[in-house]
Amino acid sequence: MSEPATRRLSKPAARFPFARIRKWAGVALLAFLLLPYLLVPLYRFADPVSTVMLWRWMTGARVERHWMPLERIARVLPRTVIAAEDARFCAHWGVDFGTLRELLEDIETMGDLGEVRGGSTITQQLAKNLFLWQGRSYIRKALELPLALWVDLVVPKGRQMEIYLNVVAWGPHGEFGAEAGARRAFGKSAANLNAREAALMAAMLPNPLTRTAYPPNAALRRLAGVHEGRAARSPKIDSCLGRPQARER
Repeated sequence: MSEPATRRLSKPAARFPFARIRKWAGVALLAFLLLPYLLVPLYRFADPVSTVMLWRWMTGARVERHWMPLERIARVLPRTVIAAEDARFCAHWGVDFGTLRELLEDIETMGDLGEVRGGSTITQQLAKNLFLWQGRSYIRKALELPLALWVDLVVPKGRQMEIYLNVVAWGPHGEFGAEAGARRAFGKSAANLNAREAALMAAMLPNPLTRTAYPPNAALRRLAGVHEGRAARSPKIDSCLGRPQARER
């Protein structure tokens, strides 16, 4: 009689540490998921860094970033970035559901997220840069979409663009933000970029590790020409940025 009783008493004691571990693992996961939603309102005023920047700092890699307020950046740059990356930036609520629907159809046809074209808005890219990881995965997309909607609800469009232009990678050696990118590519401030230079920088954004604006290759020059033309034909594409008119170049 004593042996079975001992076994019955020992089982809860044996399970207790695992139950405790599961509990704290659940709490940690919940905190991980909620933390971005708590931080986003702070970024209306505080100047954040990206997860890639944090990782490079942690590993001792070079990071160059000079924060530039949106009103000091040549207006042609955000306008051209919108034309190149997300033409409906001023119209959608963080996620372009029309483009997302087309992306889902492409995934259904091809069966692989890695094989289809990107469909992320600037707000989605901002959410990814601030809180998530690089590369394509269904898990990251599932986390990115509601976070982008929250960013767009809480942070004005002009502030979104300001943060995006200051955290996105713009060079292969740890250059982040428009100012560091412009200095590396053209030896000048982002405040002094002209339309062609802005288009070359916008053309770099999908892959700044391999694309360089100076000297650009033929493919990058052609792509920059497309972006420059779209921006010139759409002078109101940046109407939601809500900043004083800057000098055009």
